[in-house]
Amino acid sequence: MINTLDKSHTFSWPVRVYYEDTDAGGIVFYANYLKFFERARTEWLRALGVHQKQMADEFRALFVVKATAVEYHASARLDDELSVTAQIEKTGRASVVFLQEVWCGERLLASAKVTACCVDMDQWRPMPIPSPILKLMNPQLFANKV
Repeated sequence: MINTLDKSHTFSWPVRVYYEDTDAGGIVFYANYLKFFERARTEWLRALGVHQKQMADEFRALFVVKATAVEYHASARLDDELSVTAQIEKTGRASVVFLQEVWCGERLLASAKVTACCVDMDQWRPMPIPSPILKLMNPQLFANKV
């Protein structure tokens, strides 16, 4: 499985469940789904050409998670091959709301709504998402602008 961005603008990233992800029963510990979601968002940004270290160095900006709402549907198990998706629901001046899912084959395991905010690294306060990054994330906002 490779990372993809399909026609619905949903990014998908493969994740293998390792022993460290599971509890004593071989089931993925619930909080580890947040790590899977984070990996997919990070790799989605990287696929767009946005590297978080470069963003920090160039714009003194970081994305931090402001809110999560996760629903668990089924359990992932040791050695499962998962597909973790990330799709933008909306962008704001300083925030991005993602819809994310974890799949094992055709089985939905977890779904989430994650809000990430752009913050100024020096003041740790919200700041507008730098325009070049926002343009990559949400190009339709700029489609009719010259």
